[in-house]
Amino acid sequence: MKKFSKYQIATAIAILFHCIGFAGILFFKSEDIIKATPLNLLLMCGLIIYTQKAKNISFFILILLCFVVGMLVEIVGTSTGWLFGAYIYGSMLGPGINKVPFMIGINWFIIIYCCGVSIQMLLTRLTDKLSEATGKNTKTIKALSIVVDGATLAVFFDWIMEPAAVKLGYWQWLGDGEIPLYNYLSWFVVSMLLLLGFHRLRFDKQNKFAVNLLLIQAMFFLLLRTFL
Repeated sequence: MKKFSKYQIATAIAILFHCIGFAGILFFKSEDIIKATPLNLLLMCGLIIYTQKAKNISFFILILLCFVVGMLVEIVGTSTGWLFGAYIYGSMLGPGINKVPFMIGINWFIIIYCCGVSIQMLLTRLTDKLSEATGKNTKTIKALSIVVDGATLAVFFDWIMEPAAVKLGYWQWLGDGEIPLYNYLSWFVVSMLLLLGFHRLRFDKQNKFAVNLLLIQAMFFLLLRTFL
């Protein structure tokens, strides 16, 4: 095991569990696998914490911020239909408060963290080269890109996830069952606010596993969206 980095170990575990989940859902139609989703989300969150280089107070503030804000907007959303549309959560994601599973708050953290780190790592390379070439400070461009591009990436991930999540019973859209456009607009706004917090908080934002996890989860839901 000493031959492998934390990122490689965490990535291998993530691939293994998502492959088991995919096979169990698609080929064996296992409801137990679907009901194990909360455990999978907790495991992925744990792997993020495991691979985070410097676990300072700012990092844990981000976790708390994403969890609290994520839960609050979902409670408002399910109670009023104002933010995301008319929808309800199923029982597959476990217990919660005001009919919103606690795992949704965890999921908000996972998505925001992975999207933020992915954009941060990409921009670090690009802006460093741009600064060397032009001699100009690119901090403002970098900050704007993390917030806007990160939110765009989060919305794109939600778009990939939505059809599969509905079929798996994670949540259900009411009325005609169509996903309203303002669901994605609200996702974009909330994601921007959380990514602004991500940018402002000072902690190490270089985590290869976060990029890998985003790709693994996107592929997982894309395949389920295609074949389920």
